[in-house]
This record gives sequence, structure tokens and C-alpha cells, in this order.
Amino acid sequence: MKNIKKTLLATLALALAASVFAKNARFDGASYSISLDYNDTVLPGDPVFVRMRFENVKAKKKAFAPAAKAEIKIEDKSIGTSDFYSISKKGSHEYMTGLPISSWAKSGEYNIVVSYTTGDEGQKSFDLPLTVGEKTFDSGTITLNQTMNNISKNTSPEKVAQSKKLNDIINSINPESVYNLKKFIAPVKSTRRTTSFAERIIYKYPSGKESTTTHAGIDFGVPTGTEIVAPAAGKVVMAENRIATGWTIIVEHLPGLYTMYYHMSQLKVKEGQNVQQGDLLGLSGSTGFSTGTHLHWEVRLNSVIVNPDYFIEKDWSFNEL
Repeated sequence: MKNIKKTLLATLALALAASVFAKNARFDGASYSISLDYNDTVLPGDPVFVRMRFENVKAKKKAFAPAAKAEIKIEDKSIGTSDFYSISKKGSHEYMTGLPISSWAKSGEYNIVVSYTTGDEGQKSFDLPLTVGEKTFDSGTITLNQTMNNISKNTSPEKVAQSKKLNDIINSINPESVYNLKKFIAPVKSTRRTTSFAERIIYKYPSGKESTTTHAGIDFGVPTGTEIVAPAAGKVVMAENRIATGWTIIVEHLPGLYTMYYHMSQLKVKEGQNVQQGDLLGLSGSTGFSTGTHLHWEVRLNSVIVNPDYFIEKDWSFNEL
């Protein structure tokens, strides 16, 4: 297993792309082989997923216990790390991890540094090249009515406690929470969108003051009572009424990967319930901090907002390769 970094990079240069979207890298060593798939080109706001397989393992089963993490760097500056988690079928050694790219990320050449140990030898690492392209996001202005203004200015202990509970959930990364590796479907049938992902929004307050924020998800302009379904299998980890977001649902799909549904009129699931793709979650509404009836759909990876469309449009877990 000498010179793993140089050997893998040489392999990368020769590897054929599995598709325009995914790159494959491979390293063949004395006691095992490593095969990886990952998305090597992204835009700001996209996630990066790396799927890694240890193959042709010659070590004893108990001695071979891989553990790995990935770190994204640009010019030796770290912008995030994430541990790999097991997605193995019986008799295999397969792992995956996801890292978010901020919607404010600069375009350029980055590196994904994968560090790992197999349990019977010291830590090794190698680099995977990553390109972040340029993207321009929409912008808009929202004038707050008095009700919305009151919600935004609310600093009550109840609202603070609700914010802490939500943040504790989306900051949680449970390596056992592997529910879904399939492409998502949209949570509603309507394609009408009133606010886009990562739109730069200026809020105008009744006082005349302004503030700027980044819209965390996609707003679908749908009538009250529109059915909202689970885009993928997962576990309901929040189902309650909140001051800021009204009737709210959060579903956990993978370690650190959550989808969020705001401003609903009715909930049709309970906290702790497992759901399958297409299951009814609830009905749309205009509860909480809302300008009108719609569904706010948000995706968080390691607590960072990422583009929901990515999970619908891309083979993000490389199941189709």
C-alpha cells in the first residue's frame, strides 16, 4: 500500500467518467482495493457525496474495520468535514458521506481529502479534485405586514426553545440513520414556485428598516389543503406547531440529511413515524411567518442549506451506475 496518494491520483487521471455527473477513482493495493464514486463538479449550494467501497479484502474480518472522513479544502483552507457511514450490504464494505457547498462559495478548484484507517494499519489519505462553478441566484423584496413583523421580533422563551430544538435536530448526525439512497420526488405535484432556493431576499419592515437574508428552500405556490408527500423514505423527527414556521415537519433520510416542511395547515404523520417515498405528510397552508398559502420545502445537510432540486435531478447516491 505504498504511495497511495500518487497512485490514486494517477488512476484518477486515467479513470473514465461513469457519467457527466459522476467520477470514478480506484486504487489497487496488496490487501484490498478501493473504488470511489463522487460528483466532481458542483455549483454553489449543491451537496458533494462520496461513495467508497473496499473490495478484494484479504484481511481477517475482525481485523478489517474501516473508518473514514472527508474534508473539503480550497487553498489549504478547510470548509467542512464529514465522517463516512456504513451503507454495506451483508458481506461488503461500503461507505458514503455527504458534504454541503455553501450557496456563497467562490468558484474554483477545491480538493476532497479522504482520510481512513482499516483498523489493522495506520491512517492513510488521498485527494479527489473538485470543481465549484459559478451561479447567480435570484433576488427579491418582501414587505412584512404587522403579523409577520411581530413574529420576526418575537424573542419569547417559547420561540427561543423552539429554535434550539430545531437546531439540535438538524445538527445531529446519527451514523445509524440510513433510510434512503434513492432519487427524491417533489413533495407536491405543482411546479409553480414563488421563491427559489438561496434567493437573496430583502425584508422591508413597517418601521421602514430593511434586512437581507438568504431563502433556505423552495416555496411552492399551492392552494390551502394541497397534499404534501415524502420525497424519500425516512423518519419523522419533528411534527409540531412552531411560532416561526407554523405547522412543521422534519424528516431524517440519512446521517445529517433532513428535509423540512413549513407553514402547513394539517399534519398527517407523528414524530417517530417511519415514512416511505410518496407517503402523505400533511396539507399545505399559511401558518407562521408566511405571506400567503404555500409550501416551504428545505433540505439540510450537516445543518447547511442545500439545493432540493439536486436530489430530484441527480443520481446523487450513485445507485444507477
